[in-house]
Amino acid sequence: MTYAPERIHEEVAYVAYHFHWALDDILDLEHPQRLQYVREIAAINRRMSEER
Repeated sequence: MTYAPERIHEEVAYVAYHFHWALDDILDLEHPQRLQYVREIAAINRRMSEER
């Protein structure tokens, strides 16, 4: 299965921005694993926003 390049760029940018990981490290993740990090980052951001 392949994924839309735009979606992959979006996921990579999101993880890189929040975790400051290198591009190669993020791209080495399997897609489901990368999506899990995206979901976890989003959950952290939601919690932080609610605490304000």
